[in-house]
Amino acid sequence: MNKWFVSLFVSLAALMSATTASANEFATLRADMTAARESLVTMLTNKDKRGADHQKVVKDTADAATARLSKMKAPAGKEAQFKELVETWAAFKKTREDELVPAILAGKDAEARKIAGGIQKDRYTKCQELLSALGG
Repeated sequence: MNKWFVSLFVSLAALMSATTASANEFATLRADMTAARESLVTMLTNKDKRGADHQKVVKDTADAATARLSKMKAPAGKEAQFKELVETWAAFKKTREDELVPAILAGKDAEARKIAGGIQKDRYTKCQELLSALGG
């Protein structure tokens, strides 16, 4: 009986540890996505932050979030939310790279603000909601 109880306790501890690790991964991903968003907002709102050095920060922060997300797996029973997160982040990043950053660098601030405050804001909010649903 004692052996069975110890085995059960060890199994439950391992399960709880795995759940915590998953929650920690999603919390770290949330921080990565927030850093990516903040670096871009800085570029948009500060014309003196549009040089090569800050462009690298913008690219690196987005790439870090993408790299982390690509190594993660869906928590059991939450595959649909995880898939939606992956797709939403991919669309967010593509628009950011193909439309938003070029508009900012071209000095088209009104166009950039429209993109940032429209579809990108919606996508970022959706990512945050999905992260919460996934445990982060």
